[in-house]
Amino acid sequence: MIQVIDKIDDKIDLIEMKNDDITVVVSNYGCTIIKVLMKDKDDNVDDVVLGYDDFSDYQTKDAYLGALVGRTANRIGKGKFSLNGQTYSLPINNGPNCLHGGIRGFSYQIFDYKIVDNSIEFSYLSKDGEEGYPGNLKFKAIYTLDKETLTIQYLATSDKDTIINITNHSYFNLSGKKENIYHHLLEMKADYFACVDADGLPTGEMKAVKDTPFDFNSPAYIGDRVECDDEQLKLGCGFDHPFIFSKKENQVVLTHEETGRCLIVSTTLPGAQIYTANYLDGRLGKYGQHYNARDAVCIETQNLPDAIHLEKEPSTILKKGEVYDEKTSYQFKVIK
Repeated sequence: MIQVIDKIDDKIDLIEMKNDDITVVVSNYGCTIIKVLMKDKDDNVDDVVLGYDDFSDYQTKDAYLGALVGRTANRIGKGKFSLNGQTYSLPINNGPNCLHGGIRGFSYQIFDYKIVDNSIEFSYLSKDGEEGYPGNLKFKAIYTLDKETLTIQYLATSDKDTIINITNHSYFNLSGKKENIYHHLLEMKADYFACVDADGLPTGEMKAVKDTPFDFNSPAYIGDRVECDDEQLKLGCGFDHPFIFSKKENQVVLTHEETGRCLIVSTTLPGAQIYTANYLDGRLGKYGQHYNARDAVCIETQNLPDAIHLEKEPSTILKKGEVYDEKTSYQFKVIK
């Protein structure tokens, strides 16, 4: 069942997607995932994503809790890129770089939407020149809830060559935020990760995960790795790095053994930014809880950040008339 459960104002709604397995609350503001309510192995229900009680915090704060991020997720070096011989300038909003689409990226936009069966179809026209990007970009995000799986499909076309790299920026804590993520087991099929500089921008160097704290090909506790004496972990203040997947589906598994909760992330995208919430600053979140560093982990499926500068044939270029079509699913399982 899908229904509007609250109206923030005359344009912004809270929409509940519910079945016997899980309840997901989303908003057409930033296509934001507000809540994911799921049972544990003893049938206790908890909310396994971070968020805010005060909706205005989604509109004014900078952590992108639950938000859809675009036109380009992650960082664009120096906020500039060239395409077809023309240079484009984007807002500088993260050190010397552009982050997550600029000052008013997709996370801060109101989307039109319609409910179709067990899906919500969000749509938005990003006009030519918005936040500095070329092309009128017709964008759609389709959220579908089927049993215990939430699937998001991203679709876009542009009337000019442009760049695009969409992700969802949910902060997961499968304990229901009863504890931080140190006792979450992470398994990820990735043989390489992208090194970053002190500003979090990929340098272009790909490093093998073997014999490093970045190797999650076998499950490992995040807490056993995130504080390791490693130059890249120091630069990121923890994990805040793109991983390149070595598998085509079910690439990431996050497990909290005490509750029996498990999240399986499967995507058509080539990698994900794994972020251990290093910069959460004690801000007030849902249920009167304060959010600190390591209180969640983000699994931001995407193309390589700053690909426009790093790849010979950048995966983030969307050519005029072509279709951007990517999909990520989140399966919320309970292991009894």
